[in-house]
Parts: sequence; structure tokens; C-alpha cells
Amino acid sequence: MYLEDSSLPDPATVSVIRYRLEAVARQVGVAMQQSAISQLLNQAYDFSTAIFDAQGRMVAQAEHIPIHIGAMPLAVRALLSRFEGAIYDGDVLMSNDPYHGGSHLPDVTVVRPLFYQNSLAFHVAVRAHHNDIGGAAHGGYNAAAREIYQEGLRIPPLKLVEKGQPREDVLDLLALNVRHASDFRGDLLAQMGATVLGCRRLEDMLARYGSATVFGALDILLDGTERAMKAEIASWPAGVYEGESLLDDDGRGRRRIPIHAQVSLANGEATVDLSGSAKQLDSFLNSSWANTCSAVYVAFMYLTAGRVAVNDGILRPIRVIAPEGSIVNPRPPAPVGACTTHIGSEIVEAVLLALAPAAPDQAVAGFARRFRYSISGLDGRTGQRYVWHLFYGRGGAGASTHADGWSNLGVIINPGGVRSPSIELTERQFPFFIRRYDFRPDSGGPGKHRGGLGSIFEMRLEGDQPATVNTSGDGVEVPPPGLFGGQPGQPHDFRLIACEEGRPVPSKGPVPSKGTEIPLEPGDVLRNASAGGGGCGDSRQRDPALVTTDLRDGLVTPVAVRDMYRLTGGDDSK
Repeated sequence: MYLEDSSLPDPATVSVIRYRLEAVARQVGVAMQQSAISQLLNQAYDFSTAIFDAQGRMVAQAEHIPIHIGAMPLAVRALLSRFEGAIYDGDVLMSNDPYHGGSHLPDVTVVRPLFYQNSLAFHVAVRAHHNDIGGAAHGGYNAAAREIYQEGLRIPPLKLVEKGQPREDVLDLLALNVRHASDFRGDLLAQMGATVLGCRRLEDMLARYGSATVFGALDILLDGTERAMKAEIASWPAGVYEGESLLDDDGRGRRRIPIHAQVSLANGEATVDLSGSAKQLDSFLNSSWANTCSAVYVAFMYLTAGRVAVNDGILRPIRVIAPEGSIVNPRPPAPVGACTTHIGSEIVEAVLLALAPAAPDQAVAGFARRFRYSISGLDGRTGQRYVWHLFYGRGGAGASTHADGWSNLGVIINPGGVRSPSIELTERQFPFFIRRYDFRPDSGGPGKHRGGLGSIFEMRLEGDQPATVNTSGDGVEVPPPGLFGGQPGQPHDFRLIACEEGRPVPSKGPVPSKGTEIPLEPGDVLRNASAGGGGCGDSRQRDPALVTTDLRDGLVTPVAVRDMYRLTGGDDSK
């Protein structure tokens, strides 16, 4: 039995409390997934959960969406700062403002404070990507936006529940300004309900171990994580390293837009200077400060390979420099709608390319970038309007010095974190027919270790009602880069195929990567050939048996075997 005045907890107790906190975060995620309304959350899992202490330090998180995790602490601190001295038992706080710790407007953060024995003890947070957030374009991705006001409803830090009393007027105001009010309400209530479960589990833990033991364990845990992260960084050669990633374009005619990272390593600490990146754009590709910091942290999480706990301690040795007025730290009211994927992915890529020489055993080649679209229309079967987000047709991951890249994994900012929804449920709930979904041969970059394959995904609009498509993508021109002599993966190739009397004819051509209100007629087919990951190492050094296996499985063609791997036909190297 632990007493309130006991000494600091022993290492075993600290470990138990650490994993119990992480288990609570995971349970919050399960509750969120099981109670959410929209497919984006209950099947694709586009949300994240975390536990914060009374000071706003992140003490645990579940393994959901990495790009959310580094940004959530800034959102929680913005909420605590706004209501400093005025947070009460029964309150629920929320915000989505990119200029108050948010990323982009569809990501809404809900925070429930937990009071234990009349004192503030923890905060339970859920950040969820809502199906629609209002604005000029459905789905929250407006490639035509030149100001954030055109992207949707901007919610400053506010109280959704005050002292246990829901603010129905606030909920009505929010729901009135989005396209699907019932989904929005349901998903927001799911966030609130999931935080209730988290608070109950934390109360159980505090009752079991005592608040002094738990709070003492938190300091030990965070300080230990900081030391472990510093040790990781100190194991890499000190110096200054440079890396750069390029966007295809900004949708306004500007091309090859640079994201440049200069990374300085010294004394177990890292400074990531993004000053060499482009100036802010009048396009939705800017990255909010919180999102930029999170992308940098994600790069370092790749290089630690799960050896360090992900909490506030892992962030302390990393300093981010991003000049105000740049694409990585824009001044309001710059739009930021695409930032979690673009330029979040490019920031991660630039930092990883910079640090590849310093940490070659942990480095990875380039991942396929996100090319997403949302479809809005009227379902003739039900008479109901819908907004649907693409989470199929994922690209390949980059290879490393010891393994091929994962195929069809997804983008570097959330590899595998967002799931592909059920095809059968998608066809049941929306007027679509998915007629093809398989690997894209030869899409993975050749190398000693091959990049992961992209996929080919084809979907037809059914019924007699037209629809419109909004796109938010990149990587059509700039392919995922190879590493250490590996070759780049193939870039995306997304196309719209018109149908003529039920027979497909290629009469519409490429889908623009940054477009709004693209018409989709009944019978039209969207064909997505997604990018493969970059290869690692010289392709001529690849094990011939692996090449033969890839050929047998249809992952590479005989032409690639001959030209890229210097083998003949389907034979091995004999």
C-alpha cells in the first residue's frame, strides 16, 4: 500500500505507471473508434489520443497518427494558457486553430481536465480529423484558398462544457457551419465520451498507487526519456548536416518549392534550422508552427526506432528554428489546409535526408507522398448528401540499409496509422464500386533493398447523380528519393477515365494534384497508381534470389529485372 508521503517510487513502479498510462491512452482510442460516427474515424482511425499532466506535459500517447503527437502539446498548452486560473472540474476544452497549437482546421482537439481530491491532476486529449469543417470546399482541403478563412470554421480555445454543463449554444453554432451537422455532432460527442473513460481509468490508477507516487513517477519518467533521447543523439557524430525536399508545385504555378533542413548535433542535442525553406505561400501548403515542430519530432522518432518512450521528454533535446513568414511558420491569415501531409511529409523527408549520413543504420529512403481526394455528392439510393475521403491506394515506404520498404503502407507522417476502410462497407455506404485494388509492379525504387510498392486502385461512381472531387496531393513530379545509391520510386499517376455507354474510354486524363470542384459523372472511374518508396543501396547488389521472388510474385517485371538488377528473364544469376 502506497502512502501519500512515501518516498520516490522505485524503478519497477515507475515502469508499471508508464505502461498503465500508455494503456489508458490506447483505451481512449478504442472508445473513440467504437463510438465515432464518420467512416473517417470509425474505420480509418484518423485520430490520436494522449495523456497530459496538470502542467500540460505529455506523459503518454497511443500509437495512432505521429504528426498529431508532436503538435498536441502545443494545443493543450494554448488551452491551458487561455483559461489559466479558470479551469474547473467538469470542464471540456476544445480548439482547432492552427495559430493556437493546431495543425489544420479539420483536426479538432478536445481536452478534459481530471481533478483528483480537489486538485488538477491530468488532462485527457483526443485530436480527431472531422469529415468536414465548413469553408468554401467540402472535406476541409481547399486548394483554391488564399486565406485561412476560406478553409473552414476556425475555433479558438473555448469551453464546450463548463463545470459539467454542456454549452449547447456553442455546439449549435459549430454544427450549423459544417456540411454534415449530425456527423460532426456525433464525432465531437465521441471525443468527449472517450475522454470520460480516460479520466475514470486515471482515477483508478491514482487510487491504486496514490497521487504522490504517481506524480513522482511522472518526473522520473520524463527526465529518463530526456536522458535516453540525448544518449541517442550523442551516439551520432557531432556536426552540421543538410537535407532538402521539394514540392512539385503550389497549385499557383510556382514549381519545385524547397523545404531545407540544416541539422546541428552537439552534446546530445539537436537544432533543426528550417530557415532555408521557401517564404510563405498564398496556398494551402503552409505549415503551422505546431505542425512544423511535430514533423521534425516525427523524423527523430524514426531514427530512434522505438527505443525511447514518446512523451514530453523526447522533445526536450530538439530545438526547431522556423522563421516567421516562411512556409514552415506562416503569419496569419495564411492558409494551412494541407499542412499535415504537405508540407509535413516534406519536412520529415528533409530532416531524414540530412541525418542519413549521421545515422545510416536507422535512415530510410523516401516514402510515397500523400495524394488524397474527397468526393461530395448526392447518394441517389438514400437522397442523402455525403462527403467521402480517399484512404485507399496507398504508396510504398522507403527502404533501409537492412530491409525492403513496406508496400502500400502510406505516407511518412502516419505510416500505417490511418487504416484503409472496409471495401464492402464503403460500397454499402457510398455510391461507389471498387473494381481494382492491387500492387503496382515496378513502382518500388530499385536498390540492394527495394522500396515498397505503391498500388493501383480503381473506383467507379455508381447511380445517376454526379459528384465533385477536391484534391490535395504531391509527388506527381518529384519521386520518393533513393538513399545510398538506391533509385527513386515511381511517382504518382492519378487519372480520371470517362465511360461511354458503359465502356471505359481514356478521355479525361490526369487528375490535378491540387484542384477543387472537379466534375465526376456517373460511370466515371478514378484510377490511382500510387508512388513506390525509394530504394536503398546499389540495385546490382541485391540478392538474386530476392529478385527472382519479386518476379514470381509480380512485384517487378522482366524488364526491370533485366535493366535495373542486371539479371535475365525470371532466372537467378546463374
